[in-house]
Amino acid sequence: MAQDKPNSSGPDLSRGVSFGDLPDQGTLLGHVGDQEVLLVRAGEEVFAVSPHCTHYQGPLAEGLVVGSTVRCPWHHACFDLRSGEALHAPAIDPIACWDIDRSDGMISVRAKRQVTKSKHPDNAQSEPKRIVILGSGAAGFAAAEMLRRQGYQGSLVMVSCDKSLPYDRPNLSKDYLAGTAPFEYVPLKDERFYTKNSIETRLGRAVDELDVEASQVVLAGEAIPYDRLLLATGAEPVRLTISGADQPHVHTLRSLADSQSIIAGAKSARRALVIGASFIGLEVAAALRKRELEVHVVAPDKLPMERILGAEMGNFIRSLHEQHGVVFHLENKAIAIDGKTVRLESGETIEADIVVAGIGVRPRLGLAEQAGLRLDRGVVVDQYLETSVPGVYAAGDIARWPDAHSGENIRVEHWVVAERQGQTAALNMLGLRRPFADVPFFWSQHYDVPINYVGHAESWDELAIDGDIMGKDCVIRYMRKGRVMAVASIFRDLESLKAEVMLERALG
Repeated sequence: MAQDKPNSSGPDLSRGVSFGDLPDQGTLLGHVGDQEVLLVRAGEEVFAVSPHCTHYQGPLAEGLVVGSTVRCPWHHACFDLRSGEALHAPAIDPIACWDIDRSDGMISVRAKRQVTKSKHPDNAQSEPKRIVILGSGAAGFAAAEMLRRQGYQGSLVMVSCDKSLPYDRPNLSKDYLAGTAPFEYVPLKDERFYTKNSIETRLGRAVDELDVEASQVVLAGEAIPYDRLLLATGAEPVRLTISGADQPHVHTLRSLADSQSIIAGAKSARRALVIGASFIGLEVAAALRKRELEVHVVAPDKLPMERILGAEMGNFIRSLHEQHGVVFHLENKAIAIDGKTVRLESGETIEADIVVAGIGVRPRLGLAEQAGLRLDRGVVVDQYLETSVPGVYAAGDIARWPDAHSGENIRVEHWVVAERQGQTAALNMLGLRRPFADVPFFWSQHYDVPINYVGHAESWDELAIDGDIMGKDCVIRYMRKGRVMAVASIFRDLESLKAEVMLERALG
């Protein structure tokens, strides 16, 4: 989030460096005046760009150069080295570019370039006059931003039952909840962005009906017609149904309002109980430990996240949290909440000032079902993310798409996947016919330990470990019939990026 700071480290690139000092697919960090500049060589071409990812300021000098692009080691954003454009979410904004001179084997960095917007091929006559987006999460926001980035001039309406402008949902269970990131990090863009880009937002509005026959969305007392529609309604948390779950100190975490409610409750709390050992549940546990609460975790699992990451990683995650003071009650369930006393199936009781349930989410399929869209544990879409009704697209947590790598129809609840699907759906609503073929990616943060995961492995028959999991230095490959389906890593960022590229190239 920080801007370039005065820095004179590395060579003064305005004075020039030798082309021979730049290895192919390599980088050199220097400066021009008080701004850091990264030189990147791709074959015989050399580019000068900002060294900071525009998502969370990740160090692009430690990233991976692939052709004329560079990928961020932290969260796998990808930038075009020629234009600076953010090609792959989670980054949205471009990185800065500088002009260079090449003479007598020397590379000199000159003036900083003005940012130029990309524009899709002129297709104005067939462009939809009005696009409606249902949902303001990752997919909805990314689609709206991409439509305007591509030069779409038609009417653009975003409808959401959430009362807040689009925000960075992953932060709600990580740094923002822990109190280590300010609120300014949470909104994806401020109100000026939506005004400047003529994105009409209808927030806090529930949709009563999706009428695909009449091509309109019906709100209370209002019908909004559309030429193209993106269904990006996301998921909702599974609610506790046990006695006492409706008390004000019992929370779920999905929205910004949820996170703020937990933060408010944590200020006067001494002990917290997290129900569920999912990614969200354990990120909440880590965040509340950062706030110095005593934290207990209750879950029916033998090990945290064993189903997704395997027993070895499950043991590591449990050990990591225990080292930070978390108390686990595994192979157990909460059966009632009497005031602040939580009763467990084992007969044990735990006193908790605040309870957070992280027991999973369900895709919001009500509108799709009512409209008669084809469903299969999600909204079925084709490779272009179009549903069974022409002109209606779906993206994000609700979409089940044909995954070229696994050969299966999959639905994935990852923030980056939702963003990238929103971007692809936007291009396809403009008639560009781009298949969605991105390799799924997510990251999870537990204290100072990041876990990166690329690919998708609902099951595997072989697990190959390179490195030391307990030593927080490893790559784990999840394989099926000898083929790598997914790769998890801890502090092996470059290898995680290379695994992503390997999985992409396997589709070629």
